[in-house]
Amino acid sequence: RWAETALPRGGPAAQPAAPAEGEGTLSEATAARAAGELGLTPAKVRADWDTARLAGLVEVHGGVARPGWRLRAWDRDDSAVLRGWVALFDAWSLVHPGPDELTPAAGAEVIEAVPQLLTLLQLSDGPVPVTQLLDLLEQRVEELRTQRCEIPYGPRTEPAAEPGEDVPLATLLDWALHGLAAVGALTYAGGHATLTPLGSWSVWVRLEQICVAAQSPAGNIEQPAEEMLRGCARLRPQSARSEYRAWLAARPVGSAVAELLEAARGDDAMVRSLAFEALRVVGAP
Repeated sequence: RWAETALPRGGPAAQPAAPAEGEGTLSEATAARAAGELGLTPAKVRADWDTARLAGLVEVHGGVARPGWRLRAWDRDDSAVLRGWVALFDAWSLVHPGPDELTPAAGAEVIEAVPQLLTLLQLSDGPVPVTQLLDLLEQRVEELRTQRCEIPYGPRTEPAAEPGEDVPLATLLDWALHGLAAVGALTYAGGHATLTPLGSWSVWVRLEQICVAAQSPAGNIEQPAEEMLRGCARLRPQSARSEYRAWLAARPVGSAVAELLEAARGDDAMVRSLAFEALRVVGAP
């Protein structure tokens, strides 16, 4: 809320109330000002600032910071709030710094394994012992390392250590759980982890997205409307309708219809025809 009143709402000529340094880092002067007004330490202000940026509440353009659209929609659009939290949830590894000895490869392995850990927490519907999560993490990391294992050509040498093997997986799991707890996805105490209602909801959202993507026979689900329609031109009518439904299911109806209407007004007769067919699918039972 401090940012909402302190950051300017004017156009490009407005002087920024919260100048940023480098890659969106809050300036010393602004951090000190916010700390004084909010009764926080400058370090806490910087941490909260980074969280706001990750959630889309603040946008940084060059050296100027302005309120993000989610901040402006906070009081009137619950879906904007939830999407902002999902963005923060996806960025948990940036919210909570990893151990000093963490390598990029080891961090990537843990980040890739986290969805399986969250799924286990979701299915358990209650506290899960950290030892059980560690077993699953070890299995998943072993699978990932096996998948990228290559058969060497030429003289055989002693096998090199796997990236990140110097960092115990228990330490990496502790980092992941604290990171997810920092964004409100779970609680972590007493050797157990439990999903929060928000965390449980986010897992279901991700599962739904996977299911929707699986319905896309031609893989056009992430494309803009016009490109999706061009991709559907090569499909049989039934397959094209399945693609339309998958594409529509992956986005808000209003914005999807707006994209299709724009395509229907274009110059390409084939795209116009397909756009009207897709619009008929919108209204079909």
